[in-house]
Amino acid sequence: MTFSLHPAAERDIADTIDFYLRNAGLVVAEKFLDEFYRAANFLVENPETGTPLLRDRRTFPLHIFPYSIVYVPSRGEICILVVRHQRRQPSYGAERQ
Repeated sequence: MTFSLHPAAERDIADTIDFYLRNAGLVVAEKFLDEFYRAANFLVENPETGTPLLRDRRTFPLHIFPYSIVYVPSRGEICILVVRHQRRQPSYGAERQ
């Protein structure tokens, strides 16, 4: 099993890395990326772990950073639709498929 990223989720990650680079430095930005990949790979191995949402979506929080991954488990992979800050509106990225 693998994971894929929705193009807008790629932008979510890039925007977050840019934020951390500007405000906290390279070490924190790299730590965010490491934590994202750790969580994504965990979900690949355990796709039903996340909390169920509407439309077969699930959400899973990162442990170190206040972000959550919104994803859809499907045959052989998970599709990551949204990587959002936990203080963002819950509907952020809801239109993504």
